[in-house]
Amino acid sequence: MGKPEKIIFQTAEFDDLRQVVDLNSVIKTTIFNEWFNFDYSLNEEETNFLISLIEKHRSLVMSYAEEDLKMYFISSILNKVDFLMKNKRGFFDKPLKAVINDVEFCGKTDFMVAFGIKKPQKPYFFIQEFKQTKYSVDAEDQLLAEMLAALELNNVNLMRGAFIVGAIWRFMILEKIAENSYQFYISDACDSLNFNGLKQIFVCLQAVKLKYCE
Repeated sequence: MGKPEKIIFQTAEFDDLRQVVDLNSVIKTTIFNEWFNFDYSLNEEETNFLISLIEKHRSLVMSYAEEDLKMYFISSILNKVDFLMKNKRGFFDKPLKAVINDVEFCGKTDFMVAFGIKKPQKPYFFIQEFKQTKYSVDAEDQLLAEMLAALELNNVNLMRGAFIVGAIWRFMILEKIAENSYQFYISDACDSLNFNGLKQIFVCLQAVKLKYCE
């Protein structure tokens, strides 16, 4: 099987990505230590917000359609973190394109934090894909495709992201280790309907805002 002429994020599959680059999954939970242990203490208002969010949506999240999950639950978390910063913000449903080994990677991203105000210019972080409850690996593959494109655009060696299936969040780190060679790492699951799980998600997102977007 030869390499594809184009990779579209929404239909990206792992085998297609591996036709373009050397891409391997590595189990290394310690790589998330700095990210997951970011020094951020929730204040009382934030704690109450997370508790209330869980109580309000607990019985509904598992049955939410994709757009409902995005607008009612996930967007509430993202708005609370508040990624609107000087010269940076979160962007929903924006196009991204890069060429890697003569193959065009393109499509719209569900959510990214990027440098830019009216248009994203330099992506720092991605969230993909506001899926319903049944687990599907394509959320992971789509995220990988987007992060590969962002690494190429930014000319950097590391990119962060997360993918969501129902209530479950998993964080991902993609690392370029040599020319045309990449490794990716996936965190343990964080259950957003559990307070400790949602607190961990909130801290990780604050780390993106306060540490990794600087």
